[in-house]
Amino acid sequence: MKILAVNGSPRHDGNTANMLKTALTVGARAGYETELYQAGGRAVQGCRACGACAKNPGHCAVADWVQEVYTKMKSAAAILLGSPTYFADLTPEIKAVIDRCGYLARGDGHSLSRKIGAGVCAVRRAGSIHVLDSIQHFFLINDMIVPGSSYWNMSLSRGLGEYAKDEEGVATMTRLGENIVWLLQKLYQ
Repeated sequence: MKILAVNGSPRHDGNTANMLKTALTVGARAGYETELYQAGGRAVQGCRACGACAKNPGHCAVADWVQEVYTKMKSAAAILLGSPTYFADLTPEIKAVIDRCGYLARGDGHSLSRKIGAGVCAVRRAGSIHVLDSIQHFFLINDMIVPGSSYWNMSLSRGLGEYAKDEEGVATMTRLGENIVWLLQKLYQ
């Protein structure tokens, strides 16, 4: 079984990526296959609302990396979406993943139903709850199971490397990873 994490930050080794890596490390130690997919910083187009995915299930009319993410989501048992806070909102890459993969899944027999989904957010000061809400709306409307942690799935970290200094943030991501593993074991063993 696989745990997929999608990093919406353009920083490949920034705070959001390291938050996701913390949760993935817990999964890897428990024997699960893990993957960190770098979405942030890639050119992306939003959903065209063309309906092509309903006519050709599982296939988006826009030929780019979002189709690859959707294919990876379908084969994963658990999915994490991570975004830094940009003006109290998601990065455009994660928003495109939400909109396009959401429609792809609905037109493809609700292919994400009952998978595990969790969002994480790096934030300087404020806006993280809105980011997490947006990610969780995607999971919930796709009939997914959303685990929590010991606090909001966020870290107060702006500058590079600040996540490692946020003890509560690291503990929260570790616990999130543990809860994902626990759910995977309850659901699939």
